[in-house]
Amino acid sequence: MRLEPLSLDHVADLTRAASADPEIWRFMPYPIVITEADMQAQIQDLLARQARGTDLPFAVWHLADDRAIGMTRYLDIQVAHDALEIGGTWYTPSFQRTAVNTECKLLLLSHAFDALGCGRVQIKTDLRNIRSQRAIERLGAVREGVLRAHMRMPDGYKRSSVYYSILVEEWPTIRARLQGWLDAR
Repeated sequence: MRLEPLSLDHVADLTRAASADPEIWRFMPYPIVITEADMQAQIQDLLARQARGTDLPFAVWHLADDRAIGMTRYLDIQVAHDALEIGGTWYTPSFQRTAVNTECKLLLLSHAFDALGCGRVQIKTDLRNIRSQRAIERLGAVREGVLRAHMRMPDGYKRSSVYYSILVEEWPTIRARLQGWLDAR
């Protein structure tokens, strides 16, 4: 697996990946992606955010299948505070609950802490998304609390989000855990 800078070249693969199951979008604060036009609009929005310096989006590329199978990104980039968020992560259903997420998070966290010099990385998820909360906790992130009814979802629902963080001093232990899981695979 590798992370590629997101581009419009990924539209076809990501449309196939995203339209495989509408459940991918259940807890996402974005409209459901079904068509290539939907995916193109989403990618253009993310690239505009990148141009503003707030986000850095990636396609998750599965090497064995030679195709994009999902997306992830850095967002809420706060250079002055040495902090950012990892989010907007989704994978086509056949790659959910596999080592792909572990490898993806290891790459993102390694780059954030080791290359960018972050002191803090945060991750949030919908309060209703218990599976995502367990995956974040499994990484070793610390649950900080819930921001209540702070985000309007495409269907009008007022989402509450659970916030987690990893601090630079926690990173060596977490890196070793993630690497150990991958090595054992």
